[in-house]
Amino acid sequence: MHTNRLINESSPYLLQHAHNPVEWYPWGDEAFAKAKEDRKLVLISIGYSACHWCHVMERESFEDEEVASIMNDYFVCIKVDREERPDVDQLYMDAVQIISGRGGWPLNCFALPDGRPIYGGTYFPKNNWKQLLHNLQNLYRKEIEKVLEFADELERGIIKVSNIPAVEPTTAKPDFKQLEEFTIKIENAFDKAFGGYNYSPKFPMPNNYEYLLYYAYVLKNSQRTNEADKIAEHIYLTLDKMAMGGIYDPVEGGFARYSTDSIWKVPHFEKMLYDNGQLMSLYAHAYMNNPKKLYKDVVYGIYEFVCNQLLSPEGGFYCALDADSEGVEGKYYVWTKEELQEIIVDDFPLFAAYYSITDSDVWEEGNYILFRKKSDEEFCQQQGISMEVLETKNREWLRKLAEKRVNRVKPGLDDKILASWNGLMLKGLIDAYKAFKEPIFLTTALKNAEFIVKKFIGEDGAMQHSYKNGKSTVTGFLEDYALVAHVFISLYQCTFEEKWLALAEQLTEYTIQHFHDKEKFLFYYTSDLQKAVITRKAETNDNVIPASNSAMAHVLYELGHSLGKEAYIEMANNMLCVVKDTMNNYPQGYTNWAMLMLHQYCKFYEVAMAGRQSPMFRDKLNAIYLPNKILIGAETKSGLELLKEKLVGERTLIYVCENKTCKMPVSSVPEAITQVEGCI
Repeated sequence: MHTNRLINESSPYLLQHAHNPVEWYPWGDEAFAKAKEDRKLVLISIGYSACHWCHVMERESFEDEEVASIMNDYFVCIKVDREERPDVDQLYMDAVQIISGRGGWPLNCFALPDGRPIYGGTYFPKNNWKQLLHNLQNLYRKEIEKVLEFADELERGIIKVSNIPAVEPTTAKPDFKQLEEFTIKIENAFDKAFGGYNYSPKFPMPNNYEYLLYYAYVLKNSQRTNEADKIAEHIYLTLDKMAMGGIYDPVEGGFARYSTDSIWKVPHFEKMLYDNGQLMSLYAHAYMNNPKKLYKDVVYGIYEFVCNQLLSPEGGFYCALDADSEGVEGKYYVWTKEELQEIIVDDFPLFAAYYSITDSDVWEEGNYILFRKKSDEEFCQQQGISMEVLETKNREWLRKLAEKRVNRVKPGLDDKILASWNGLMLKGLIDAYKAFKEPIFLTTALKNAEFIVKKFIGEDGAMQHSYKNGKSTVTGFLEDYALVAHVFISLYQCTFEEKWLALAEQLTEYTIQHFHDKEKFLFYYTSDLQKAVITRKAETNDNVIPASNSAMAHVLYELGHSLGKEAYIEMANNMLCVVKDTMNNYPQGYTNWAMLMLHQYCKFYEVAMAGRQSPMFRDKLNAIYLPNKILIGAETKSGLELLKEKLVGERTLIYVCENKTCKMPVSSVPEAITQVEGCI
């Protein structure tokens, strides 16, 4: 069996290609030195373990001896795991989007030996790929000046895309009219029948709905109840349809990455940690506003999925499950009618009605995706059964299906552990604990937090990005610092253990020292200790994962309020000034920034409590949806600025503070809530 240089890598995606006949190199100086020596173009091929079309292109082209021979003769070929090296992925994704106006994975970009791109695209069928290889080789050999012109032009485009605009910061309170216009643009893209946006494929986009929950809260507190209810209706429609759709796996829990259609039925079957962590948070917050059993079931289902299939023995969470098993997308998850009839013997007609097993609902090749069209309430009314009977039957159906699945070949597991994605999953666990007070959520969260500290954070606050096989590799990126620091602030608010605030502050200080552009107020994605690929980029657009800069702005804002550090709050406000004028151009890409704007627009409260009852008060306040507050507290004396002189004898008092002024202390949670709930 052929073996290439990827055999020495730890990334599951790279190891999948270690026996291709292509002479793959990992990303690094060796490959570019070889390209210079041999005067060859470089192919940078980027993907990830759970990517279906990455596997398709591998089978069609990279495992093919003829294609591999062309690639080896004409190019130095580099394989990159986009999750392990998001900095490399961002650069060449920018290039491909400039070239073609679209991006995706697999990402295939051709570059000069100095790394500057000249051409690229995504998936190429085998014959198209071969033709492209020949064309580029001929162009490079015969018209080198034209190739160099392409490289110069693309480099200018990449630098322009990465450029941070200069702005004059302002301390003025945000204009709510901008947020109204911003939200109207989001509303105009709603799918009012099936939730989400009115196009497909449909991605969950948890941060968009976190913003809408907060915005609806602001409207409601501003006595604009009808507008608030209208937005809330869409949020709940979306969450209901997602939870009932094929994108959610009722058998083992957890969400797939996206739906290929407009009704949430047919998923792209890969399951990603970052989606499930954020969706755990979203459904927990939705439950606080609207305590539906469905939302609780989803949160607990996500927990079962990640702990059963993505949790390492050490307490870290793995990245993903592939879409494919046995080379077929979705094979692990779908069912034939005959299989289901053998498993669900007594109640099959009822089961079939509940999960849409009808001739008109068949998916592909006689397979069905479990998919619900009606809520439990509607279904029970239609079938003339009680909710209790349905719940009992459904629990038994799913148990039998899970037992049957045990005998199937599981999708591939990407078992590397990423700091940033673990931060998102940890946040999901914390938010679930706040909503449901389930002790195991907090136990799992604390074990994961200790794992992150031990495996990813150095004594000086420097972070690593990836961990596998006992080794932490790849210098940390801004997303690692921001998402981990942010969740440590949340963990403090669940435990009142001050070490979590201290760690968040340490990471923040390191980030300011090594990532911050003081002149333009934003943070670069890479540290000044990392080698830049063409240019350092500042990531500002929120996507499925919030932008690293918007996440960092939240860290500074919340940590500034927690520690009484005005300089942090000022930095966060300056960051928002950079993007504020462009947010309305593409609202779905700035919702995490918009939540920071809501913090500025609303009264933002520090709720401090001191005394033996602080943990009980904390837990009660955490269970209520109050997005414009942070909690600080201690049972005894504390060195935190906001807790100084707050401990009074044996009493436990709650101090609601805003803009450096505390209201009269109260001794019960209901009294405190009346002081916090006002937004403006």
